[in-house]
Amino acid sequence: MSEAVHKPVVAVTMGDPAGIGPEVVVRAWRNPRVHALCRPVAVGVPEAFQRAVELTGAPMRVETLDSPDAATPWNAEPSDLLRLVCIPVGSAEALDVPDGAVDARSGQAAYEAVVRAARGALVGQFDAVATAPLSKAALHAAGHPYPGHTELLADLCGVDDFAMMLYLPAAELRASRAGLGVVHTTLHCALREVPQMLSVEAIAAKCLLAAGVMRDGFGLVAPRIGVCALNPHAGEDGLFGDEESRLIAPAVAVAQARGVCVEGPYPTDTLMVRAAAGEFDAVVAMYHDQGHIALKLLGMHRAVNITLGLPIVRTSVAHGTAFDRAWQGVGEGSGMVAALLSAAELARRRFPGSSGGASDATGELGAPSP
Repeated sequence: MSEAVHKPVVAVTMGDPAGIGPEVVVRAWRNPRVHALCRPVAVGVPEAFQRAVELTGAPMRVETLDSPDAATPWNAEPSDLLRLVCIPVGSAEALDVPDGAVDARSGQAAYEAVVRAARGALVGQFDAVATAPLSKAALHAAGHPYPGHTELLADLCGVDDFAMMLYLPAAELRASRAGLGVVHTTLHCALREVPQMLSVEAIAAKCLLAAGVMRDGFGLVAPRIGVCALNPHAGEDGLFGDEESRLIAPAVAVAQARGVCVEGPYPTDTLMVRAAAGEFDAVVAMYHDQGHIALKLLGMHRAVNITLGLPIVRTSVAHGTAFDRAWQGVGEGSGMVAALLSAAELARRRFPGSSGGASDATGELGAPSP
């Protein structure tokens, strides 16, 4: 059996075809590191990928497949034609959506690509899923009221205990042991709703998920977790709020009792500096921007979105659809490269020594709709 067979098969969804997704997939596909570590299989509207090939001038051809079994690794010279292999999913009506527009047709196509990739991973046809960005507004317009990828994937996988982690690989932080992850206790909600959504149980659960992925996914024996305060100065002994003493500190104690090496709550401005310097391997944030802003300042185009708690491996770029820059030929592919490399690493640790169930694919993914 050749070495290529052992490479994880990673489904790469196109994202919203009116956005920057197809372009960043094409740009990442041309990176030799991707093909050295995994076998990518695009999932989406083939014509959207073809348009992105033409936009970027890539020496590449798009080939449609009925099964991920037909995907072969790229071992060609950079000057040769490359094969972007694609399982066709979604209606071609999505191609009629104006560039950068929110539309139910593109939202539906993006939704179908995610569903197909996730279902394929659940039955072993893919070892991991890497997603390009979709539009939450377009998703809602298509009748799918999910706040984003994370909640959609959790529903498809039938899990309730899940979290989003923004991750910066170890190569980006010299002092880190295995990169730096930021796990969010609350995610896609209004800021005014955050205090009411916090609980001891929710915060402790995210501490356990953070420790689990850094241990099992990235190989750390005793991952060190830091927990953010909610309020400025960690509440300043109750002057600026009592969530720290009432909710966060008790949650830290619960996680410690469960064997997690965790500290906090600490003010986020100093905690993230300490984490970037290598003192912590992961940070548990209380809300979306508390974690996103800090980590994206450390490495915007190299950060990876990882969904924790799923029975499948899922990574994504850390940016959105970039509707204001879509189809202008200015897309940045390094985020998708990082997402694919992280997906391959996580899949290898989860399924060591094999390519998962992809070699047993039955071709069921060839159906036109999820």
